[in-house]
Amino acid sequence: MHNDKNLFGVAALFDTPDEIINAAKKVKSSGFKYYDVNTPYPLHGMDDAMGLKSSKMGYVTLFAGFAAAAFILFFMWWTIAISYPLVIGGKPFFALPAFVPITFEFTVLTAVLSTVFGMIAVVFNLPFNSHPLHDTNYMKKVSSDKYGLVIEAADELFEEDKAVSLLKDLGGKDIEKIYYPEKEEHKIFQPRFLVFLAVVAILTAGGTYVTLNKFMYLPPFDFMLNQNKGLAQAKSTFFYDEREMRTPVEGTVARHFIPYAYQSQADTTEVLADPLLPTQKILKLGQEKFLTFCSPCHGDYGDGNSRLMGQFPAGPTLHSDRVTGFSDGRIYNIITNGQNVMPSYARQITREQRWAIINYIRVLQRAQNPKPSDFTDIKEINKESGQNASN
Repeated sequence: MHNDKNLFGVAALFDTPDEIINAAKKVKSSGFKYYDVNTPYPLHGMDDAMGLKSSKMGYVTLFAGFAAAAFILFFMWWTIAISYPLVIGGKPFFALPAFVPITFEFTVLTAVLSTVFGMIAVVFNLPFNSHPLHDTNYMKKVSSDKYGLVIEAADELFEEDKAVSLLKDLGGKDIEKIYYPEKEEHKIFQPRFLVFLAVVAILTAGGTYVTLNKFMYLPPFDFMLNQNKGLAQAKSTFFYDEREMRTPVEGTVARHFIPYAYQSQADTTEVLADPLLPTQKILKLGQEKFLTFCSPCHGDYGDGNSRLMGQFPAGPTLHSDRVTGFSDGRIYNIITNGQNVMPSYARQITREQRWAIINYIRVLQRAQNPKPSDFTDIKEINKESGQNASN
């Protein structure tokens, strides 16, 4: 056993991939465990030649991925279903399909970062950046066009002379003894360094204070402070009534806005009429908005079968004689202003969408209470379809 404690190992260079693979096999068969091979690019078959086992990093990735998926699912479930439950469009508190993308992204991100940090901290032993092979002629050559093998002195079978002889017999060239670098101590808390830190801190703090509290209040940077503007509830020296807050001019409305003049629940049959034709496009729009905003309380078919499972008062059926007798204008007024526990949907649904919903409601009502002419029309349609098919 060698006596030089400062010796890291013995290294040798080889010219071809076949030579380095053969050398790795011979060193492994000689019983050495602490040795390494360095090549300018990966060599096929080197893992088998060195007898390397599969990397354990896959287990780190797998564990981190499963842990991340379990955590994010639990976090979203607890937040939405327990801590702050929300009913959105009648959906259940925890709708799993909606959280699959978030779970996938968080799982992949956590697994990848865990793998990277695991390799840096465990495999590469960082922040260890003073490896004995750094800045050696051996490392310069194997980073370019040579292939190298190092037998470390930490191996139980290592003897300096025998290791050199073995590498020579294997055809190794430029055999080099690698030593640990001498340790250099740099004291951080030296007087000069402490003075430097104090000067930097004073200049940084002083410069920041002067910039934010003095410099920014000088022209032209003070333009935001000196503005000809009025403050709410402040006294005005410009208007005759000394009020800074002004009442809008009577009769003015915002651009592109048509005010709704009917705020009561009175019947608006004579003044409001459906401006839309029940085309396929309009009915599809009405169905979409009905299922989004109306069906949670009134049911998917308007029969009062609420989808909120008792969490909110169920809406009445839209197929009663009373509701079917409502004019289109009255239903529009109810959607706009609300009625009883039903709030106004004027902010959520546009005017065109409200009329589209009314058209769709009429289709649902007609489907529940068809007229005899509807069956006649269906027979004629089927008859025409049969004739076209025969032609």
